[in-house]
Amino acid sequence: MNKIPLLAISGYSGTGKTTLLKKLIPCLLKKNIRPGVIKHTHHNIDIDKPGKDSYELRQVGAIQTMLACDNRWALMTETTFSSDFDYLANQFDPEKIDILLVEGFKQEPINKIAVYRQAINRPVNSLLDNYVIALVCDQPENVDIKQFNINDINAIVDFIITWLNQQQCQK
Repeated sequence: MNKIPLLAISGYSGTGKTTLLKKLIPCLLKKNIRPGVIKHTHHNIDIDKPGKDSYELRQVGAIQTMLACDNRWALMTETTFSSDFDYLANQFDPEKIDILLVEGFKQEPINKIAVYRQAINRPVNSLLDNYVIALVCDQPENVDIKQFNINDINAIVDFIITWLNQQQCQK
């Protein structure tokens, strides 16, 4: 079981989930909260490049390849299974981060902040499952859940910090 509190940012495509995360992360850092992020994509990704040694080593059969420099490292692992959320989340180091923000994996049973924009023209209620703890939106919605304006980053950060403190008290 993952020891890092997990909080998803979920919503329809095009609602600004990544944009919201890009605003939240620097604010959390200023509050001494060290965030990690796991983002799901439906596209086949490859951070490596043809012609590079590490790419060539993977092509000839290396199951795991680590690229490392003084500032960061990345471990690429070839898999035969679909992205198993628990396995992926457990790859993060609880000594290095305080919260794991999750974009995508909307079916996972973890706490979520749903992002909604009226211009998407889809029903807000279909976003609200039993794990949604707040709604971030561009216009007030007629739903029975805590709401924040998408531009009120400080209020959203304060909410996340309160939630995080509650999670740590439950340990």
